[in-house]
Amino acid sequence: MPILIAALYQFRRVDDPHAFAAVLRNRAAESGLRGTLILAREGINGTIAGEPAPLRAFVADLQAGISPGPAFDALTLKWARTQALPFGRMKVKVKPEIVTLGVPEADPTLQVGHYIAPQDWDALIAEPDVLLIDTRNSFEFKFGTFPGAVDPGTTTFREFPAFVASQLDPKQNTRVAMFCTGGIRCEKASALLLAHGFKEVYHLQGGILAYLEKMPAEARSWQGECFVFDERVAPDPASLGLQDAAAQE
Repeated sequence: MPILIAALYQFRRVDDPHAFAAVLRNRAAESGLRGTLILAREGINGTIAGEPAPLRAFVADLQAGISPGPAFDALTLKWARTQALPFGRMKVKVKPEIVTLGVPEADPTLQVGHYIAPQDWDALIAEPDVLLIDTRNSFEFKFGTFPGAVDPGTTTFREFPAFVASQLDPKQNTRVAMFCTGGIRCEKASALLLAHGFKEVYHLQGGILAYLEKMPAEARSWQGECFVFDERVAPDPASLGLQDAAAQE
């Protein structure tokens, strides 16, 4: 039977990540799932795989709410298929952050920028007063990006706050749009900018992968390839949008 993979995240307050992690470990083991989930007080992030029915049931339970955790009813969720389990075991880790920035005031459970749908993205970034920032590191930037995007020159996401502090000014950069691979980094980056006085902050909903999935090739402004950290470079857009197919199995 083909294996289903779910990549997911959501920023939502988790009161007791350690207790929640213990419950998720048991649920995942009972369902025969493998992969990694990261929990923090700010939410959940991870990629898990398994047989389609138990994996879909596990994700549905996450969305509905598994005590003592919250209902992750706005998961950013991407499905894919493979012929064999890509992970050797199931890990549920508790960390200070689900994506490491190291700046406490950047809290997406309190505030984030405006989500921009892929279909509306090109119109926004074409506006002359919008500063476009690629929140990924320079290695990823070199594979491909949107026209006119600023490369912050970072090697890790932890360096992004220093770029903001030294290169951006909320009085001069009145409208800022950001993007990343799957959406999680630019959500946190938008929370950082808002905490530092930037007023109009936008980010690409679902990231580059959602843009490549939803936008026809002839209508895209994206240039180059999209690097992802699982041995896929420039993944086929047809393999990115499998949520509907997975739900019908």
